[in-house]
Amino acid sequence: GTGKTSLISSLVTEEFQEQVPDRAEEITIPADVTPEKVPTHIVDYSEKEQSDEELTHALKRANVVCLVYAVNNEESIERVSSYWLPFIETAVDPNSKLPIILVGNKCDMAEESSMRRILPIMNEHKMIETCIECSAKELKNITELFYYAQKAVLHPTAPLYSSHEKQLTENCRRALTRVFKVCDMDNDGALNDAELFDFQNQALKDVKNVVKKSKGAVGVNDHGITLAGFLFLHTLFIQRARHETTWTVLRKFGYNDELEFRDDYIYPDLRTGPDSVTELSQMGYQFLTRLFHKYDKDLDGALSPDELRELFSTCPRVPWEKDIVNMVKVNNNGWITLTGFLAWWTLTTYRNVHCTLEYLAYLGYIMGDNVNQLSAVSVTRNKQNEPSRKQLLRNGLVCDVVGAPGVGKDGSIAGRKSEYTINNVEIYSQERYLALHEVNASDPKTASDLVLLSNADAVCLLYSSSDKNSFQFIVKVHKILQARASKPFVVVATKSDLPAVAQNFDVQPSQYCYNENLGKPQSFSATGRSNTKVYKKLATAAAFPHMQGSTDGLLRSSTFHVGMSVTVVVAVGLLAYFTYKRYAKS
Repeated sequence: GTGKTSLISSLVTEEFQEQVPDRAEEITIPADVTPEKVPTHIVDYSEKEQSDEELTHALKRANVVCLVYAVNNEESIERVSSYWLPFIETAVDPNSKLPIILVGNKCDMAEESSMRRILPIMNEHKMIETCIECSAKELKNITELFYYAQKAVLHPTAPLYSSHEKQLTENCRRALTRVFKVCDMDNDGALNDAELFDFQNQALKDVKNVVKKSKGAVGVNDHGITLAGFLFLHTLFIQRARHETTWTVLRKFGYNDELEFRDDYIYPDLRTGPDSVTELSQMGYQFLTRLFHKYDKDLDGALSPDELRELFSTCPRVPWEKDIVNMVKVNNNGWITLTGFLAWWTLTTYRNVHCTLEYLAYLGYIMGDNVNQLSAVSVTRNKQNEPSRKQLLRNGLVCDVVGAPGVGKDGSIAGRKSEYTINNVEIYSQERYLALHEVNASDPKTASDLVLLSNADAVCLLYSSSDKNSFQFIVKVHKILQARASKPFVVVATKSDLPAVAQNFDVQPSQYCYNENLGKPQSFSATGRSNTKVYKKLATAAAFPHMQGSTDGLLRSSTFHVGMSVTVVVAVGLLAYFTYKRYAKS
């Protein structure tokens, strides 16, 4: 035969046995004696003793197949392509990607190598991982044979490299391109020495010379190794049978054997409860700030469409829709600013922390000392469950905006509305982010139920000073919430530029607010005047809930300065405003 049983015997006994059985017993090689430190279970097959059905069953359980032929036997070589490979390919699931190692035994008895005959077969069958010639009699390449078998399972070539086209696969190019961009901290299109050191800590000590010798200026420029050089380098690793190096890199950056992101890399185990609020930590803000500046190549303080596209080129998709211009601060071109960028991530972390964790992974947060993304977020308890706390220390503050239909809460300059809007606000010389959430309900009961379900820190009660029936809507909401929630309230009169009318209620707004200790109603107009005081009031109420109704004096106090670096552009309706859609833009 081909000597496959002798190969197993020579591996185990480390000597050649003249007489071996038709089939060796199943054996397991312990992990501590294998190069890759994994246990290896070896199953022999005998055509004399076993049926095709038994072989098919064994193949379906296998992680790798060593297909042995005799180098000195032409018929044995011919049967590799005419019988054994078709049999294996038919027996296993086509999607299993079962790797095959071609093993040419008895090379000590052959006058020449079989590689000339074998290479066309390898090019025709993608399941073949590699070919190795050995001799069970002379113990030549026996250990290497089983090392390659382990390697084919742990570091498969097929996902990385097309032997037929002699180049990296498209998925591999895409993954390595992301790795390159993440490591290119200064975004100059090349990995300098410091970036290379961080990338693989001296494992690539002499790679620049190797790449420069083969690729010239295309692979290495004055700044370091280019993307073309980086891809060439990994092609070289694979061609020289060092694809474990490429796999080490890819797995470090979150890829599995199919070159897709691993779930544990994208979604680390973040423990939260029903009373928890999530927000970015200082490390999270620092990373996102560096990321913004990395891609703001023209240093204009905003990301153009091209810069934004480049920033998210390491991600499967852009995380937001076009209506982001209605949610955060943008410049006159409609391009997102640093303030708007950080505000959007603040809001996203509050609403959907798993989205933030996912994109932090794509964007390269997991490097250096950051073993996962959890250090980029903080989990705190909802303020409602901490009634003794007098001040909220969170960076993000959220305010529900409630009012009858038509009071102006859902208006916008562009004719579109956004459920949430957010911008920065300074409270006591500390920057916070204030998000305004439109509660879309046509009756007080529904509006109240939605507020009770939310984690908002304060409630903005809106009525129109020119609509006599609008105030009674928020009174009903206030009465329901007053008995069931401990949130602070701020009353705002919209359309204050129009003639005021008496409200169709027992008492007028000012008297009601006085009776209920709500503070004076705040006047809001969307026709050009500054409404900064309204935003100050909302932010202060959210941050200092214990001062319900007494923040008017606080705002005037010289010992507690509250500033909001925001103005409002002309708009029709208050959530042109409250959407901050353009208050952020001026």
